[in-house]
Amino acid sequence: MTSSKGRGPSGGRGGARGEGRGEARGGAGRGLSVRVKTARGRTVGSTRWLQRQLNDPYVARAKAEGMRSRAAYKIMELDDKFHLLTKGKTVVDLGAAPGGWTQVSVERVGAGKPKGGAVVGIDINGWDPIEGATCLVMDFLDERAPAAIKAALGGKADVVLSDMAAPATGHGPTDHLRIMGLAETAWAFAVEVLAPGGAFVCKVFQGGTENELLNQIKAHMTTVKHAKPPASRKDSAEMYVVATGFKG
Repeated sequence: MTSSKGRGPSGGRGGARGEGRGEARGGAGRGLSVRVKTARGRTVGSTRWLQRQLNDPYVARAKAEGMRSRAAYKIMELDDKFHLLTKGKTVVDLGAAPGGWTQVSVERVGAGKPKGGAVVGIDINGWDPIEGATCLVMDFLDERAPAAIKAALGGKADVVLSDMAAPATGHGPTDHLRIMGLAETAWAFAVEVLAPGGAFVCKVFQGGTENELLNQIKAHMTTVKHAKPPASRKDSAEMYVVATGFKG
């Protein structure tokens, strides 16, 4: 059920794949943009997604800077604001593929370096290993997954990150229920593994975190806020719950 960061409209990995044709459009006082022509076998929705990818500055920046996905900039911006990933911390990344959040976490906590932290990422989809991190390929909803993550951690976690999402159906209430189900599962796991003072970051949809879940988080954390980083597309309903100060 869970899906990775940076995926296309049909649930496949995101990215411009050079299929079909595109044409550049521009004019005086406007930046150059790319218009994608609908190709045989591609739906209108996938064509729009590809066009958006080709014209997305974060996609271009990710390619130029060697990041696994544009989603890397979301966690960078959240960390710059909330100071979650300091050197030496232990991090769990749920729904990690293709690895953007794990990449950033490894760099910022100094995983694999003297006095550095540790990072464990998990995703149902296969993803290339990242130096300094433990990269698990397993469905987080598998009953064996929590034990596998805990074994890789070897102790408590300072930060639990979840950018998990279910493939979109296009039906708002259904998609909201699906992502809230993942958020609840991520939170239940965080309660088990977080060290006192730890932090929890989880993707939800605008329309708010369900009151029951939000009340649970508030009962266990010192501070709970909602945030939408600049790298999150303006037309996306996603936002993030950022909770700090786990009470244990």
